[in-house]
Amino acid sequence: QVQLVESGGGLVQAGGSLRLSCAASGDTFSRYAMGWFRQAPGKEREFVAAISWRGSGTYYEDSVKGRFTMSRDNAKNTVYLQMNDLKPEDTAVYFCAADRSPAPGWTLREYEYDYWGQGTQVTVSS
Repeated sequence: QVQLVESGGGLVQAGGSLRLSCAASGDTFSRYAMGWFRQAPGKEREFVAAISWRGSGTYYEDSVKGRFTMSRDNAKNTVYLQMNDLKPEDTAVYFCAADRSPAPGWTLREYEYDYWGQGTQVTVSS
């Protein structure tokens, strides 16, 4: 069992930056692929970014490419999402998720993830 705890959300003006963190418990974190998702009010949860278990590769949803950077520190059991040039449409609850048995390729769909955090609110004002 893995527990995930997100932090770092908040209120920021458009064009600003935030860094989200997701701390994981458990000693097999380094073998998990990790992802970030977000859910805006009245919308379904959507994929944002994913990182391989080694941290050697990342994959981003098109609207955040060039603005968001996902990374991980396996020694600290933590993944990060650096968000720059934030836009009002980035406003959402952000969730991190863990895939305990990553298959070749990218873990992009909700059902492929086994563990979820409780989410952290990001609000971008115009």
